[in-house]
Amino acid sequence: MNEPIQIHNHPFRFLLYLEWILLTLAISSSTFPDHSPRFANQFPELTIGCLIIFGVMGLRIPTGKPINKIIYTAIEILLLFITGMFGGRVARLFPFIYLILVTRSCLIFQLPGRLVVTGLSFSLFLITLNSRLPKAIPPQAQERFRFITFNTALLFGLSLVFVLLLMNTVLAERQSREKLAIANDKLRQYALRIENQATLEERTRIAREIHDSLGHSLTALNLQLETALKLWNANPEKAQTFLARAKELGSKALKDVRHSVSTMRANPLQEKTLEQAISVLLEDFYRANNISPRCFINLDYPPPTDINIALYRIIQESLTNISKHAQATEVIIALTSNKQSLRLMVQDNGRGFDIEQNTTGFGLQSMRDRTLALGGEFNIHTSPNFGCQITVDIPLLRLMP
Repeated sequence: MNEPIQIHNHPFRFLLYLEWILLTLAISSSTFPDHSPRFANQFPELTIGCLIIFGVMGLRIPTGKPINKIIYTAIEILLLFITGMFGGRVARLFPFIYLILVTRSCLIFQLPGRLVVTGLSFSLFLITLNSRLPKAIPPQAQERFRFITFNTALLFGLSLVFVLLLMNTVLAERQSREKLAIANDKLRQYALRIENQATLEERTRIAREIHDSLGHSLTALNLQLETALKLWNANPEKAQTFLARAKELGSKALKDVRHSVSTMRANPLQEKTLEQAISVLLEDFYRANNISPRCFINLDYPPPTDINIALYRIIQESLTNISKHAQATEVIIALTSNKQSLRLMVQDNGRGFDIEQNTTGFGLQSMRDRTLALGGEFNIHTSPNFGCQITVDIPLLRLMP
């Protein structure tokens, strides 16, 4: 903030009101006659003018360029010096005016500047105090005057230190509240961004779940119908078998659509073990493609639920891709684990593809996302006419006791 602080946005308005009260008392004191020559007001108009200017300056405190702060403070010190030297009765009240100077310096400068202004205030107080002492003091009263002067200077010095520490504490607390408010605002903005990101990720997850579950069923359904059409004239009985299976798959797909939200949030294994769920996938794959995959499962430890679901979806998507694109005659699935990691391998002898041109498919991206979400590595080895091999490596150290 580079603009000066005005009365309507003064950081501590009660301090401004207190300044006015003290300056009003000082001005009132300078207007009363004083019969003591030592406290006579030699230039009352000058004193009143200096106090008024000093009070008005409190309405606009500079917080911009350092040179403006220094000039502002120098003018304040000059005004108070004139008031202390020629103010007469005001000399009894000016220590409070120097306290005002210190409080303003706390609003203008950092700690080093505040210490300098406090030291100047105390030095100016001592100069003005000594100028008001009698020129000639009887010997028997000298000790008493020294004692009073020392006590007055000590009391005023302690008052300056107290005001300085108090203002530092108040300002530090205020700055802490401002920083906390800024931090809370940034936290709200960050939370909003996280919420938006979470919404986007949830939409992506829903799309992935629909693709993995409903897409798999519809792909198998389409293959069953195509096979039934080819066999309808040559072998109607076998064609009816494929049609019956297609009807089952259609019912399953319809159930997935009707219960998509609950299905996406539920465990797709449906109380089955991973081995049992994979066995169902392989049976469906055999019915749809007349290919019996070879499956090898050797798990030293049962994986956690989130890993089971990810493995199930990856195998499901792999078999779907093989059914749709590979034209394979042999499929191998191997799932092994130890204390450190788990590895899944799905391999076929199909026609493969150019990995440079086929890495943007949603199925491949879905498998990759699921693997990366578990901190694993996802790799594809394939080339045209040489089949495809997918490997998934997932660390288990963070999950094992």
